[in-house]
Amino acid sequence: MELKNIFKNLPQHLKEEFFEEICSTKEFKLERIVSEGHSSPNDFWYDQDKNEFVLLISGSAELHYNDGRKFYLKPGDYLIIPAHQKHRVDWTDQNQKTFWLAIHF
Repeated sequence: MELKNIFKNLPQHLKEEFFEEICSTKEFKLERIVSEGHSSPNDFWYDQDKNEFVLLISGSAELHYNDGRKFYLKPGDYLIIPAHQKHRVDWTDQNQKTFWLAIHF
């Protein structure tokens, strides 16, 4: 296995959010997500079959649950999003890349 860096090896400009699977099994998936001013499309809600632990490493973002709750995330903040909790990304930092780690379990 080679040494990698969470902040390296990205496209120069991100037209869309960047998703990279780091490792996975039948039970979980660990992925790196990089946003650069991205948000979920209007009227779109993620509705996932698995729980998701999401950790914001750098940048900032706001997540929104369909029940009206909103969460402003800054570096070090994390959430556990229960399976089938509809959610969306309202915005991410436009001045720097926002790095996330997500575990689907």
